[in-house]
Amino acid sequence: MEDITAQRAAEWLVAEHRAGRRFVTLEPPAAPATISDAYDIQDRYVALLRRENGGPVGYKVGLTSATMQAFCRIDHPIAGVVLASRLHRSGSRVPRADFGRLGLEFEIAVRIKSDIPATAAGHTVETIAPHIDGVCAAIELVDDRAADYASIDVRSLVADNSWNAGIVLSDFKPAWPDLAPLPGRATKDGDLIGEGCGRDILGHPFNSVAWLAAQLASRGGALKAGEVVMTGSVMKTVFPEQDAHYRFDLEGLGFVEVQVS
Repeated sequence: MEDITAQRAAEWLVAEHRAGRRFVTLEPPAAPATISDAYDIQDRYVALLRRENGGPVGYKVGLTSATMQAFCRIDHPIAGVVLASRLHRSGSRVPRADFGRLGLEFEIAVRIKSDIPATAAGHTVETIAPHIDGVCAAIELVDDRAADYASIDVRSLVADNSWNAGIVLSDFKPAWPDLAPLPGRATKDGDLIGEGCGRDILGHPFNSVAWLAAQLASRGGALKAGEVVMTGSVMKTVFPEQDAHYRFDLEGLGFVEVQVS
């Protein structure tokens, strides 16, 4: 995509968010024709967001289930950038009024131990594992701005930073159990609202990191030491409609909490 077109699309996205408008598909000539075009816009959009939100601290990976990929008519995950001011610790309070429509996704997050080099053969769970030094329970804050899912264009979603609006992290653990069968349990004010396990994330959360490493490499980037990766949700997104306390427990790993107000 031409630089000037991508820049104008990014500026339009900033204006849409500030005005509190509902999510709509980007229109020509700013509409991304390919996923690569969408990431061109995302790069410029994130650059504009950095002025008020600080630099990147990591990434989110979304659409990690076959069901959601089919729903969005793609055959791969998507990525977005997490900015410094949008990183929250477990127990934080999040106002719904700060979002067009707040969604919560219950995830396994990892912290990168060492830079992950690009490789022609790609990475696997086994080759990613030595580059991870911490795993924790996490909640992603997404803002879909009340999108109409029946007519959604995933390229416009990607351009809009894949809807990442923040993350809530528990403490990273330097040792962890087998993540594929690891059960996760989400509650609202103590009542069960959903559950899943690590294998619901592309078969294993480290597969999500491997995909992201390849995606970044395809655009001349790389995962760096210290960055956080939100690997994907183990259950469907929850959209809070009232004040409530949410908690996500990962058996043998810990829990993360957020208060929505």
